[in-house]
Amino acid sequence: MEEKILILDFGSQYTQLIARRIRELNIYCEIFPFNKIPEISSEYVGIILSGSPFSVHDKDSPKINFESFNNLPVLGICYGAQLIAKENDCVVAKSEIREYGRAKLSYVDSDSLLMNGVELDSDVWMSHGDSITEINDSFQVLASTKDVKITSYHLTKKNYFGLQFHPEVTHSAFGRKILDNFTVKICGCSQSWNSERFIEYTIQRIRDTVKDDKVVLGLSGGVDSSVAAMLIHKAIGKNLFCVFVDNGLLRKDEFSTVLSSYKNLGLNVIGVDAKIIFYEGLVGKIDPEDKRKSIGKNFIKVFEKEAKKIGDIKWLAQGTIYPDVIESVSVNGPSATIKSHHNVGGLPEKMNLKIIEPLNLLFKDEVRKVGHQLNIPKHILKRHPFPGPGLGIRILGEITEEKVNLLQDADDIYISSLIKENLYDKVWQAATILLPVKSVGVMGDERTYEYTVVLRAVTSLDGMTADWSRLPNEFLAEVSNNIINKVKGINRVVYDVSSKPPATIEWE
Repeated sequence: MEEKILILDFGSQYTQLIARRIRELNIYCEIFPFNKIPEISSEYVGIILSGSPFSVHDKDSPKINFESFNNLPVLGICYGAQLIAKENDCVVAKSEIREYGRAKLSYVDSDSLLMNGVELDSDVWMSHGDSITEINDSFQVLASTKDVKITSYHLTKKNYFGLQFHPEVTHSAFGRKILDNFTVKICGCSQSWNSERFIEYTIQRIRDTVKDDKVVLGLSGGVDSSVAAMLIHKAIGKNLFCVFVDNGLLRKDEFSTVLSSYKNLGLNVIGVDAKIIFYEGLVGKIDPEDKRKSIGKNFIKVFEKEAKKIGDIKWLAQGTIYPDVIESVSVNGPSATIKSHHNVGGLPEKMNLKIIEPLNLLFKDEVRKVGHQLNIPKHILKRHPFPGPGLGIRILGEITEEKVNLLQDADDIYISSLIKENLYDKVWQAATILLPVKSVGVMGDERTYEYTVVLRAVTSLDGMTADWSRLPNEFLAEVSNNIINKVKGINRVVYDVSSKPPATIEWE
């Protein structure tokens, strides 16, 4: 396995961003909660301590045992820097002038390994209420701002470094350079982590693990399951059985289109038309959670039936990616449930299956890079995120086949128009939502009383936060006109201009 940087999470909103920046340097890293530190094996070459919503003076603030670090170089960011300082007899106090947002470096020790190449007066991004106000002779100041003298330091006797600002955010002009200095110059990383190495390593690991057993995987048509399928296919060939279920809640013509795409890739795919089962299960259900649970339950039922037909299945493959893994072992446990997720979590225990997750080390952008290396078509890799329950959570209220057909037609016009006008790749996700609302309209000389749809488009890096996309007015006008004229049953189109937070990307 590759050399690793260990990132310890103290609950910062930026922890995943630190990992993404390290991975962008072609260096493998792992995130662990501060209270679940792994054994520091020889593969680890350095440690990064994240920020935190806590103050080091809080009664229940996170603490760690530095003695377990085996003399590895350590970089503390914000809270991490204050924790190192406090543990080494320095003074951390409430800031007289709190720094939030941009600040400029008024002093830089450019001869130091950490700050080499960082320019004076460059921007850094601050977010702290405490400051390190006094240090001892073991510390060397590496950078200052006008208001905070000890903005960066080096604890020379232990090879520990601290940053009062966040190098992982793009607002810190030389943040990438600082992380590069720490990982490459100080920790000695070789920067050999890339998609080619990952593919080679993963295929061999799957072969060694699965051997001649059969593996079943539920395909969704999305990026993660497609890349997972291709990796496993490269490893075990026809012993991988992919099941693609038409739950009646896919986009227009998606079942036949996706099946065709997969067969062209040489995958062993079983297509299952189960629309009736899902529609019957949704009768009378209005609450979003009830709908999700019904869809999930019926997926498990259909998937289990198909797996039994294949027979002698030993493994269940899933397209779990690294953010899912991090979320499940976060500092405070999994986040509060905003919505349940459609997955096959009930299958392994029920069918006595072992789990294989070939992508659980990767972020979404890394998954796409691996997919590109595996020659997966662009239209699959660039596909917008699509929820497991599909259009079931884009039809507010009770779901009927008639409503699904309405939404499929309207959504097809919207998505096709985005592609035609070269706007599809400029947004993170686009969706059409059918409201349980009818309004009066006039078409020709007739009065209509028909449904309303909402067009949604957002920009985002990772889906954690999102801003509404400023699509051209002329484009929205044309799409609205086409939907109303071509989809009988819809007479009103509106555009969603809310961001996440406070709204979510999906409506349910």
